[in-house]
Order: sequence, then C-alpha cells, then structure tokens
Amino acid sequence: MCTVCGCGAGEVKIEGGAPENSHEHTHIHEDGTVHSHAHGHDHDHAHTHGGGEALAGVHAHTHHHADGSEHSHDHIHQGEHAHEHGHEHRHHEHGVAGDLDYGTGPARAHAPGMSQSRMVQIEQDILAKNNTYAAANRNCFDERGILALNLVSSPGSGKTALLVRTIESLKGKIAISVVEGDQQTSNDAERIRATGVAALQINTGKGCHLDGHMVGHALERLQPADDSLFLIENVGNLVCPAAFDLGEHHKVAILSVTEGEDKPLKYPDMFRAADVMLLNKCDLLPYLEFDADLAEANARRVNPDLTIFRVSATSGEGLAAWVSWIESGLEAQRGKRLETVDALKRRVAELERRLAES
Repeated sequence: MCTVCGCGAGEVKIEGGAPENSHEHTHIHEDGTVHSHAHGHDHDHAHTHGGGEALAGVHAHTHHHADGSEHSHDHIHQGEHAHEHGHEHRHHEHGVAGDLDYGTGPARAHAPGMSQSRMVQIEQDILAKNNTYAAANRNCFDERGILALNLVSSPGSGKTALLVRTIESLKGKIAISVVEGDQQTSNDAERIRATGVAALQINTGKGCHLDGHMVGHALERLQPADDSLFLIENVGNLVCPAAFDLGEHHKVAILSVTEGEDKPLKYPDMFRAADVMLLNKCDLLPYLEFDADLAEANARRVNPDLTIFRVSATSGEGLAAWVSWIESGLEAQRGKRLETVDALKRRVAELERRLAES
C-alpha cells in the first residue's frame, strides 16, 4: 500500500484555496527509518534529518542459479546489520521460474531494503494517525444525522455518472454535498455542481487516495446541513483507498461490466472493505461477453455480506433500489441524531434537578 508506493509525498490541493499553511510530511527512508517535519508554504524552508548519518554503503548481490539464469538485488548496509529475504526463489529444471508473489508475508507487500516487520510497523503508524481523523469525521456526521458514503472503483467505471443520476433522484428531497477526489483537474466537481448541489474538488497530486485529514478539511469548507447526504468520490484506484477510513459509514465499490468478472478476486481488499457493490453499465450486457452472475459470485466469495445492486447510470436501470437503500440509511442516521439530542436533554434536565436540590 502507500508505505511502499510513496503516494504520501503528493501535494494535496483543496479547491478554492492554497495548500494548507502548515502541514506535516512523513519521510520513509531506504533503511526503514521514519521522520516527520512540519513546514509552511508561505516562504522557503529547509529541514534536517535526525540521525542523518550517511549510509555505510549500498551494494548489489548477484545470485547465479543452476539453470544458468541470474538475478541481482541491492542490500543496504549501515554498520553491522541483519536483513531479511521476504521471498523465495523457485527454480524449474527447464529454466522457467514460478510466479512472483510479492503479496506474501505479514506486510503483504515488498520494498527493497526494508523488512516485513518494519513495513508492518510503518503501515500501522500511518493508519493509526489517519483513523484519528476519520473518527472525528464520523462523530461529526453522527451528531448531525448525516449519512456519508465513500464511492470507490477503478478509473472509468462510471462513478461520476452514477453520482449525477443519484443526485438527480434525491436532490428535491434532501440536502446533498459532494467531495470529488482526483489527482488533477476539477472536471468532476464541475459536473456535480451542474446538478445544483455543492461540490468540492480535492486534487491529490501524486497521491492515489483521499484520507481522513483531507475529508476533515472538506467538511469544514462544505458545512453540510443536518440530516443530509455526504457523498465522497474517491480517486480511481482499487488498492490504497481500501485501507484508508475517511469517516464514512459505508464504502461503495463500483464494478462496471466493461471490466472483468474476476476483478473482486484480483483486488479482494477493496471488495472486502465495501458494504455495497454497484454493478454498473448493465445496459451494455447484451453487447458484451460478461457473466453478471459470475461477477456477483466472485464478489461474494470475497465478502459474503456484500449488498449488490445491478444498475445503469445511462438507462436508470436498478437506480430505484439503490436510492431506496440510501434513503433507509438516512433515516437511520436521523434516528441516531434524535437519540443523541434526547440523551443530551435528559442529561441537562438531570443536572438542573440536582442544582435545584443543592
């Protein structure tokens, strides 16, 4: 995930303003150490790295195999050290190796020069910080009766088109706010605003997902109404968004029939994290060799509890059931808010009674 791909180094810009005046950067070094620093954007800045001794050396190892093939990889030396090989070499007598699986091991990822245990620790640290922001977002949503949905998918699955149709079905009944996540452009936010609802674009730069901190800033900017719907269209990516809680109540995974029935098996983390799957572009099924039943079966192999709707943003097929599901979620959120309000009233009444008796 992002501890490997380094997407946290991307520059985030929230539409309507310059980047935040001060924010924190986390740097992950080749030797597995991590340091953070904060800086502002209104002036030039410099920073130093604690424990910045030069690496004692980096050199390559070359392995010669019995079949005549060879491969090389780097080792990073910093004084005396121990290093792990998180992979095994499989050999075939005819010189054809087995598949390479870098998703094995505790970290389920691979980074040159970094042990699996260190990668796990870094991931836990990053996600713990994100989860703090996400919990604050969720508390805000719950206190105000807002239903928050996080829409995730591959690029081109039809997320924005589905959002537009969903908004058109609901905007006369409830207030709606939308956060649009993309690496660049405000094209999708402009499409949403054309429906008449408030939308805020977040450009993640090199980043491949939204996080809890970004959504918190969006909440401050958008100021959604009580008892409203808050829709988040995440960056098109079926990998990193699966790991990052934004404070939403449900992740909604969108799979289009122009992709493949085995997509849930190829990207299980996303479909396991989702509560709902929308099988989109179903109007195209007569023209494609796509087995919708098999796609649903594969999704339920990963997540047996997944709620699935077959929909089409073009024809409107299945949207009534999807919208009805949203309306039920909104009612549940409103009920939570009323329970919270009633509990506060009872608490105030009890305090007033005690004051009167004292």
